[in-house]
Amino acid sequence: MGGEETASLTIVRTIRHEEERDYYLELPFELPERTEELHIGIEVEPLGEGRAVIDLGLKDASRIRGWSGGARTSVFVGCEKATPGYLPGELRAGTWAVLLGAYRVPPAGCRVTVSIRCVPETRRWLKGDLHTHTEHSDGTYTLREAGAIMESLGCDFIATTDHNTISQNDAHPKDTGLVFIPGMELTTTRGHANLLGVREPVRDFRAAGPDDLRSRLDEAKRSGALVVLNHTHCEFCPWEWGFDVESDAVEVWNGPWTERNDRALNWWQSRLAAGERLVAVGGSDVHRPHPYVRHAMPTTWVYADSRTSAGILEGVRKGHVFLSYAPDGPTIDLKIGTCIMGEAYEQGSGEDGEARLSLAGLLKGDTVKIVSALGEEQRYTAEKDGECSYSWPVLARKFYRVEVWRYFPEADRELLAALGNPVYLE
Repeated sequence: MGGEETASLTIVRTIRHEEERDYYLELPFELPERTEELHIGIEVEPLGEGRAVIDLGLKDASRIRGWSGGARTSVFVGCEKATPGYLPGELRAGTWAVLLGAYRVPPAGCRVTVSIRCVPETRRWLKGDLHTHTEHSDGTYTLREAGAIMESLGCDFIATTDHNTISQNDAHPKDTGLVFIPGMELTTTRGHANLLGVREPVRDFRAAGPDDLRSRLDEAKRSGALVVLNHTHCEFCPWEWGFDVESDAVEVWNGPWTERNDRALNWWQSRLAAGERLVAVGGSDVHRPHPYVRHAMPTTWVYADSRTSAGILEGVRKGHVFLSYAPDGPTIDLKIGTCIMGEAYEQGSGEDGEARLSLAGLLKGDTVKIVSALGEEQRYTAEKDGECSYSWPVLARKFYRVEVWRYFPEADRELLAALGNPVYLE
C-alpha cells in the first residue's frame, strides 16, 4: 500500500484454537500519505465444526483508534467522522494495525479475511450550502432534518450558522455521509457575518460599536474561522460596518435572486474592477419550509483538496468557487492556462494565453456572459440543452469571470442561474 494507486489490501489470517489464550492479534499494514478515509471489513469462516467469534479493533502508529468487539464486521475512520466506537482525526501515514480478538475459535481454527480500503484525498468539485439555520436559533429544522434534505439533493456539505450560538456545532449527526461545517452567524444590529470552520469562533458575540466588531472578527480569525460578510446589500439587514474589516469572502447571492443580490453583484463587480480580489459565495439563509427559500438555493460549489470541512473552506479561501441557483443548475469550468477560478494567470509566462470555458446543465436559450473589469465583453445564447464550450484569446484585462442567466417562468423574468469567481490576470 505505497500510494494512491494501491489503495486497497486483503489480508487472510488463519487463527488456531490455541490462540484464544493470546486473544489480541495484530495485523500491521502501511497507511499511505494523504488518506482521507480508512475502511476496514472482516469475514470470519470457521474451519470444521463450531462457531467462531472474532472481535475487531484498530490501532494507528501511536494509539488505539477504536474497538467494537464482536458488534461490527465493518468500520471506517475519517478526519471528521468515524464509526461509533472509533476516533476520527488525523490519518497520518505509517504503520497501522487491524486488531483481532480471538474470543472464540473452534477446535480446527478459523480463517479471517480482512479487507482494508484507503480512500485518498482527491481534488474535486463539492457542492453544498454555506448559510443555514436550525432549531438552535430561529429556524425550525432539526440538524438531522437539514442533513437529510441536503443528502436527498445530492449535496456534500452544509454549514450550520445559527445566530450568535454554537450549540448546533456540538450536535452534528455523526452517522451521515454529509460534511457538517461548524459555524455561527455573528448577528449585530448593523450587519451579519458567518464565522465558519471552528466550533467556537468567539467567546462573546456582542458588538455594540466598531471596536467591538473588529475585536470579534479578529478573535474569529485567530481561532481559524473563515469570515463571510452576509447579504451585504439587503434592504432589511445590510452590512453597515464598512468594508474595511478583515473578511475572507462576501455573500453575493443570498436566497432567491432578488434586487438585493443585483445590488451585491454590482458592488462586487466594482470592487473587482478596482483591483480587489474578493471571493464571492452564496447561501440559502433557509430557516423553515418556504416555497422559494430552500436548502442549497443557491448552491455553492467548491474545488476542494479533501471532502472535509477544512478542505472545503480552504477551497473557499482560494476562490475556487462558483455558484448555481440549485444543486442541478448550470456548472462553470473556466480556465486560463492551468489556472482555475480564484487563481492568477501570469500573462507572458509562456503558457497558452487562451481562456477556455466549459458549461454543463444549460437549457436552450440560456444567456452566457463573459465579464471583465470593463464589464460585459461577450455574450452567447445556448443553442441546446446540456453542455457547451467557448474559448477566446486573453487580452490585457484584470480578470475574466462568467455569468449564466435564465428565464424563469415562476418569476416571469430572467434571473441569474450561475456565477463564477474570476480568473485573475497579472
